[in-house]
Amino acid sequence: MEKPTLPKGTRDFGPAQMAKRQFIFDNIRKVFQKYGFQPLETPAMENLTTLTGKYGDEGDTLLFRITDSGEIAKKIKDFASQTRRSRVREIGKSLTKTLYEVAKQILIQKPFINTDDYILIGNEIKDLYASGQLNLPNEDINLVVNFLLNEDPSYILFRNSLLQDYFKLIKENLSSDNLLNGAASHPYFTLLLSELISNFTFESMSNKDLIPLINEKGLRYDLTVPFARYVVMNRHEITFPFKRYQIQPVWRADRPQKGRYREFYQCDADVVGTDSLLCEADIVLMIQEVFGALGILDYTIKINHRAILSGLAELTGSQNESSLFVAIDKLDKIGEEKVKEELRSRGFEDKGIDAVFSILNFKGTTEEKINFLTTQFAQSEKGKKGLADLQLVLQLLENYSSTGSTNANAHVEFDISLARGLSYYTGCIFEVKINNVAIGSVSGGGRYDNLTGVFGLPDVSGVGISFGVDRLYDAMEELKAFPEEARISSKVMIAHFDEATFHYSLGVARQLRSQGIATEVYPDQAKLKKQLDYANKKMIPFVLVIGSEEQKSGLLTLKDMQKGEQQQLAIEAIAATLKNN
Repeated sequence: MEKPTLPKGTRDFGPAQMAKRQFIFDNIRKVFQKYGFQPLETPAMENLTTLTGKYGDEGDTLLFRITDSGEIAKKIKDFASQTRRSRVREIGKSLTKTLYEVAKQILIQKPFINTDDYILIGNEIKDLYASGQLNLPNEDINLVVNFLLNEDPSYILFRNSLLQDYFKLIKENLSSDNLLNGAASHPYFTLLLSELISNFTFESMSNKDLIPLINEKGLRYDLTVPFARYVVMNRHEITFPFKRYQIQPVWRADRPQKGRYREFYQCDADVVGTDSLLCEADIVLMIQEVFGALGILDYTIKINHRAILSGLAELTGSQNESSLFVAIDKLDKIGEEKVKEELRSRGFEDKGIDAVFSILNFKGTTEEKINFLTTQFAQSEKGKKGLADLQLVLQLLENYSSTGSTNANAHVEFDISLARGLSYYTGCIFEVKINNVAIGSVSGGGRYDNLTGVFGLPDVSGVGISFGVDRLYDAMEELKAFPEEARISSKVMIAHFDEATFHYSLGVARQLRSQGIATEVYPDQAKLKKQLDYANKKMIPFVLVIGSEEQKSGLLTLKDMQKGEQQQLAIEAIAATLKNN
């Protein structure tokens, strides 16, 4: 018997784990809704044309591609037919002047007066095959004959060019004696033609040729690109600025390790149709509220701007911005020296690399970093733009704090080295890390000005944030941050002693549930100890014990499983007690 296993990088979540994950989902959802975001869902799969080219070269290699098994046989067959014709066409390009003379010599044994008599040539090939003189697959012969007999005008020039070059090949490969003899001329012509056609194999095809045949769709890599696709397709129905949140799984063909999975959930909130930096300020506030609701107190919200990184790229003298961004994004993973090596391999000069790292390694407060970069970017318009946007976001956060509420700039750190590897970011970028936990970033996002443009809707700016639920879950487990109520499935369980009290308990359960109290009835006839053990294992905090006396008096025994205390109360008082605990 085969032992069941899970694909690498995926996990099951039992009821206890799901209760905790639901705690995360619920709190994130509440914050998103508080800021005016509306729910949205998109399909698990997207067309590859939607996904590719949006995440950089490395991101494209991590796409999970879906094999279109239902249509693959037909597609490959059709492709093979088309490609064979293309292969033949490649050979027939140069010779145009000697068709008649060469044909007259080759076809000397047959009374073909006109070498354009393709019907006679086609019938001759069929006769040779029928007589067993051609040891070739029927499919290949049919391909050649159909080609020769096809009278579609679009085939005429193709046929002329093809036959001219094949006659040339025959002339080069047969001796003059054979040409004059002509005995093997027709079989040789057919063999040569068919051999070159049939020599095509799928081993000669590149991955670039095969992938579109086998894979037309892929699992979504993130929620932002499908959202941009949705906006473009529904632009006449939605109201701009459009604010949506989305909580769904994504898939990446990454190497599984701690905090990195191949299937994981993202909770995204994006707004498109406005370039107001108020949206960036709201993102910071949402992050703070989410972490406060989850009970995570020690974390850092790192913020930077892509234009600041563009200013750094200008200092290197290179136009290869994307390579610089990708390399800088690996600083935390591989360290400074490895990043420098990668930049050198991509053509960056040591002088430019040193200039970049003299800035990346600058230490100081946010204000000191801004003052330092203001001097460095004196000649960089991109750098100045990035600094101006960043300062405005920080000012908006100050304004949010002006009414005496909590500090809206709390936990915010300007990190010059923050790059975010995704290629579609164009403005402010964010990344959130929980301190003192051995897990990478648990949230990230930024502004993208051109993402909808690739789908035919230019000049629609957007900005968003994404929470990685799986990393949040792992971090909270490590910190033991889940509250007790996150582990509770039912508030109360009803235990009973016999058939009569079992039926009576059903009405009690209905009353409690009608008041919003999560209630379950033990389903079997069993000893009280077994029922209480069940409640303990499920961490149900209260048990309502109903015996014959309780049934008669209407005073039911409510047992606090944590304290070990119990009291007899009427159903109304029991409901009030459960709601208050």
